[in-house]
Amino acid sequence: MTNSIDELDSMSTGSAIFAIGTNTTECHPIMGLGMLRAAQRGAKLIVADPRAITLTQHADVWLRLKPGTDVALLNGLANVLINEGLADEQFIADRTEGYEDFKSTVMRYTPAYTEAITTVPAKLIYKAARIIGTASTTATYYTMGITQHTSGVDNVRSVANIAMLTGNMGKPLTGVNPLRGQNNVQGACDMGALPDVFPGYQKVHLPDIRKKFSQAWGVEIPETSGLRIPDVLHEIEHGNVKGLFVFGENPMRSDPDINHVKHCLEKVDFLLVQDIFLTETAEMADVVLPGATFAEKDGTFSSTERRVQLIRKALDPIGNSRPDWLILAQLNNCMGIDTKYDSPEDVFDEMRSLTPSYKGMTYSRLENEKLQWPCPSEDHPGTPILHIGEFIRGKGSFFAAEYRDPAEMPDEEFPLILTTGRVTAHYHTGTMTRRCWGLDGLSPEERLEINPADAARFGIEDNGYVVVTSRRGELRARAQVTKRVPEGLTFVTFHFSESPGNILTNSAADPETGTPEFKVCAVKVRAGSAEKHPAKPYEVKTVCA
Repeated sequence: MTNSIDELDSMSTGSAIFAIGTNTTECHPIMGLGMLRAAQRGAKLIVADPRAITLTQHADVWLRLKPGTDVALLNGLANVLINEGLADEQFIADRTEGYEDFKSTVMRYTPAYTEAITTVPAKLIYKAARIIGTASTTATYYTMGITQHTSGVDNVRSVANIAMLTGNMGKPLTGVNPLRGQNNVQGACDMGALPDVFPGYQKVHLPDIRKKFSQAWGVEIPETSGLRIPDVLHEIEHGNVKGLFVFGENPMRSDPDINHVKHCLEKVDFLLVQDIFLTETAEMADVVLPGATFAEKDGTFSSTERRVQLIRKALDPIGNSRPDWLILAQLNNCMGIDTKYDSPEDVFDEMRSLTPSYKGMTYSRLENEKLQWPCPSEDHPGTPILHIGEFIRGKGSFFAAEYRDPAEMPDEEFPLILTTGRVTAHYHTGTMTRRCWGLDGLSPEERLEINPADAARFGIEDNGYVVVTSRRGELRARAQVTKRVPEGLTFVTFHFSESPGNILTNSAADPETGTPEFKVCAVKVRAGSAEKHPAKPYEVKTVCA
């Protein structure tokens, strides 16, 4: 996030919130509540989402776009902002570049043209653009409804275009604010858990950066980047990756086209999995290392707003389980790599000594202060708002993106679009939440949302079982006939092992990031039977109140 979560508490009349591709009240409930409270105080709320969600019920404008048409919608909004004189010309002149090429592109995306692509009525595009352009401040929030497309990078750049176009960057109550999809995913990325960067997003291909880390670690680091997850699977298929170490991840449920994932995991010579439960992926492993839960280890979490938070364990790890940092250090030592860490603080101190954005953070400061990176020195207060005065790269760059269709569109054989997401009761692949009776009782099985018109067309009854099929696999779920989804669209989650949503999804990915297109694939639906619906793969236990 360029800005901070608590800014929602200051939004009221005159402010605007633009939520696109985010079911915030279900996936980030605290922030969703903050948005609703801001709307109650008078802030204007614009929501772009194909499904009827809690936010759309409270929105001043609901832009119900066709899945995968975000670039067209955002270009249409930009078209109105420019043509109606609502662009911040001074901000554009002083702080950005590439505007004329961008302007030339979006001039073709008239509201009428945009409506033809997105199905959003032109009058609503005008209304939303006018709110964004006339509000004293507009803050934009998005999640995986923007990123999990083959056009995900173009989507994000297009979101940033709107913020720069209206001067809503580098000041309070504004910004481009991605809400990360998992706890500490921000921290994992900050620490360099990406194939082309060291901690602090320092690029592997830069010789001076590589030299710095080589000297600190006592090894020669190659100049080539590592592999993204789709590339790893590709290399396994071609025999170039023989072993795989998976920790804190359950690709047998979280990755797209899990039949293909299963094929790849079965092909490796050695699969090592480190986790807190015996997940579907761990069940396939040659060796499983028991990790510790968040309550059993010390360390830091970095939240979606770049805030680094110190955590202390509540109890010692159970049995043979150990904290992740200790397992990794001991594995290094077993392989002859001398790794001398006595605590997570040692690891953190080494990292911050090599990472300018974290350099000013110490455990003693984190005990008492709320710090957001960049924090370059120990007397620096942290940075609640990015890009004040100038962008990190100097000038903000407009990017002229063109709409392109998702990788897989409905046809005669597979006439419906499937999109995937989450429900409040469950987290990610359900590894923890499905073992909690209180949460699993709220949402005990997969439900396919289907529009009444489509249900009638395919003989589907509400609350009856259905079989959903894509080009990659099929699952059985209970039907929820509802107008939450428009005609032609269906929805499932990926929380349920007995009905794994990602057996259907397409592994086609954004060419720049490798992020798969979880939000659009083509399916067909037919009535099923309860007798064929498999039982739960494990007993739900009372592990939380």
